Amino acid sequence: RMSVPPSRGCLLDLPWEDILVPHVLCHLPLQQLLRLQRVSKAFQSLVQLFLANMRCFDSSKIGPAIPRAAFVNLMKDNEVLHQLVLQNCSDWLTDRELLPVIGQNHHLQQIQLKGCAQLSRHALVAISLSCPNLRRLSLAHCEWVDSLSLRSLADHCKALEAVDLTACRQLKDEAICYLAQKCGKLKSVSLAVNANVGDGAVEEIAKCCPELEHLDLTGCLRVKNDSIRVLAEYCPKLRSLKVKHCHNVAESSLSILRGRGVELDVEPPLQRALVLLQDVVGFAPFINLQI
Repeated sequence: RMSVPPSRGCLLDLPWEDILVPHVLCHLPLQQLLRLQRVSKAFQSLVQLFLANMRCFDSSKIGPAIPRAAFVNLMKDNEVLHQLVLQNCSDWLTDRELLPVIGQNHHLQQIQLKGCAQLSRHALVAISLSCPNLRRLSLAHCEWVDSLSLRSLADHCKALEAVDLTACRQLKDEAICYLAQKCGKLKSVSLAVNANVGDGAVEEIAKCCPELEHLDLTGCLRVKNDSIRVLAEYCPKLRSLKVKHCHNVAESSLSILRGRGVELDVEPPLQRALVLLQDVVGFAPFINLQI
């Protein structure tokens, strides 16, 4: 007698939503998934289902440059994103690509747009209106961020815990103060490389954000000792403070924080002395900020 070999099931015969999407495809790199959808129409449908249920999208896992059409296609059906990472996508990302994604994803808790230079203030307004549960936001080196759009963020995203405004050079003390007043749950704030930020913003953050743990003031030349003392008085949970290149901040104010074990990022004493000497003799200090 000839034995009949047992029939072999196909991978696609497994339940898609219960097995393949949550337990198989989630372990594959995004690049491999994009290749997988070219195998057949069935695999294309499976990958599209996965993309529609994806909670985290990180552009760096695909490559340095994503074609606009590819990004739009990847995100078109997704309404459940919790995390969106689009760092340094200035070559292709504009409001036209981002706004539809923001508009249909109301559960976003973390957004990173560091270095996305082609966006506009409308992107931040859209985020504030569509993402009430936002916890972490990075806008580092986004010089399009202005006071009005930041006020919109403060009005609508009051659960915000971390915000990175490094090199957002349009912002002044007034806008930062408003953010602090509305978002009292802030734990991490970066205002680095902003010559417009002074004592007023730092003092308001200190008084309105008692949960503050990390503050980056690197290169904020207008910040002085008084605001650092206020910070020490009102922020008992502070764990790290960056004041490198803040030439008006002296050890007399930092010593209080140092005594509490706060991690301080400040120039070595010799370098600070040289900078002060240059100020006295009339030469502008050379500052190399690599943020």
